[in-house]
Amino acid sequence: MAILIRTGDVPPGQRLDAWRSVVCDTLGPLDFHIARGTPLRGQIEAGQLGPIGVGKVETSTPHSVHRTAGLIRRDSPELYRLVLAVSGSPILSQDGRSVRLAPGGFALYDFTRPYELAYDAAVRLAVFSFPRELLSLPAGAATSITAVPIPAGEGTAALAAPLLRRVALDLETYRPASAARLSTVVMDLVATAVAERVDRLDEVPERARQEALTARVHAFIERHLGDPGLDPAAVAAACHVSPRSLHRVFEARDTTVAGWIRHRRLERCRRDLADPALAGVPVSAVAARCGLPDPAHFSRLFKRAYGVPPAEYRRASLR
Repeated sequence: MAILIRTGDVPPGQRLDAWRSVVCDTLGPLDFHIARGTPLRGQIEAGQLGPIGVGKVETSTPHSVHRTAGLIRRDSPELYRLVLAVSGSPILSQDGRSVRLAPGGFALYDFTRPYELAYDAAVRLAVFSFPRELLSLPAGAATSITAVPIPAGEGTAALAAPLLRRVALDLETYRPASAARLSTVVMDLVATAVAERVDRLDEVPERARQEALTARVHAFIERHLGDPGLDPAAVAAACHVSPRSLHRVFEARDTTVAGWIRHRRLERCRRDLADPALAGVPVSAVAARCGLPDPAHFSRLFKRAYGVPPAEYRRASLR
């Protein structure tokens, strides 16, 4: 993880502007409130875990950062952010709610809507940024879960919080392949912890809860298509629902869990077979990394779904 700024390395008169510049360059356009004449002390580090941006912020100076409507109109990437209080108690405000996080706790906020993150004493934070589709929150829940505390001692959060802290501390030690796999684990735990919190919110309508479950199930399946052991029991266990509740998710699509997994695997294979960048990868290897390791079985499934054998489909697509 690269150190972007250490205020002790910057002349006192330039620290605030330097800090603001680093924050805006790495976290997006933000405004600052800090008492005039207050000396700014702190450090910011940043790195990447696959598709997840990871930052560490340490400061002993009381101040706050704001995302305003004007700044959102100027630049608004479709991101969720998760802030973990490593030490200290930051205050996160969004969508009419404010929460003071206890050390080890975390909360979610949406970068496309106004928010405030305030520190009235020394803090150490880990901030994780990821595309909104990785969390797949339905609209009915998206505005109800922001600035809601997710305590580190409850449910899946008890697993997620220490992992997030460890990832932020050890980020520079991971090889790229390990980082990509670990990012999937991180998002699985975060998505499950957030979904558990949504399920306990009284203001979230039942339809939004069902949409949240559907999105969570679909996202889990997409991330694990390459696992030959992916089956309804594994999905139900990972998403913390009963097999019956899981099957209800797919009844509206007039399919089954196993049928949906098979369909998504075949669609992933079809996409890869038509990709010129993968033209040198054998058909059997394409199928195996999509969770279909038996070439003969894969060929039968593919021809039944698309009318032609996979090798013929590839030749036609690449022409």
